[in-house]
Amino acid sequence: MPTSSQGQPAHQAREYAESFGADAERYDRARPPYPGALVKRVVAASPGPAVLDVGCGTGIEARQFQAAGCTVLGVDPDERMLEVARRSGVEAEAATFEAWEPAGRTFDAVIAGQAWHWVDPVAGAAKAARLLRPGGPLAIFAHVFDAPPAIARAYAEVLRRVMPDSPFAGQQARPARDVYAEMFAKFTDGIREAGGFGEPELWRFEWERDYTRDEWLDLLPTTGALTRLPAGKLAEVLDGVGAAIDGLGGRFTVPYLTLAVVAARTP
Repeated sequence: MPTSSQGQPAHQAREYAESFGADAERYDRARPPYPGALVKRVVAASPGPAVLDVGCGTGIEARQFQAAGCTVLGVDPDERMLEVARRSGVEAEAATFEAWEPAGRTFDAVIAGQAWHWVDPVAGAAKAARLLRPGGPLAIFAHVFDAPPAIARAYAEVLRRVMPDSPFAGQQARPARDVYAEMFAKFTDGIREAGGFGEPELWRFEWERDYTRDEWLDLLPTTGALTRLPAGKLAEVLDGVGAAIDGLGGRFTVPYLTLAVVAARTP
């Protein structure tokens, strides 16, 4: 699971967890949606249409579930992100999931897109179990991807130069699939430890996305390493990565894997 600059679990690193709203409009624009097959499968596994979206952010996955016929309530601690979500028609309340008060409400599914690592994995699963109707799934999902090697190398080099004291600059590059395999194993362990669920399943969805130079440089500032970077240093990072993209002809294709761990609430 990701750790903060002080080495604590990611769900305790609130300075990073609540930094994405610094440019919420960009986040909503640049972050990719989730595979339609994933949404369809979660909806089919749910006993009804009421969905709670944990860490809903700007409402990317919430809007997808709404389009599939669900009634979605989002929860997120960042009011800047929620402002974008609400403008797009998503009902949302401001709180961390652990502190959020459901006021007696229950749900047919609890989902979390690219957000569960900011939640205590055991306490979060236990709370989801209390909120779910029998048979309702807890569905935790995230995108897994790596930039092409030339772009990844350029990014690592410029990060070390621009922010040498950052923990992200000192991290040894690891394939995203290895990082997320460990993360999802911890999610699964948290669900098992919390109790109240059947055996978790791991779902996989593979797809691709083409990026232009501008599209990739729009996405990068929404990632955790850069959300708190001053504008001048961010510009240096983007210039360095942009030069590498130019060397590839200005566009490239990224293979994506979307992982989901899903467990059904037992009666």
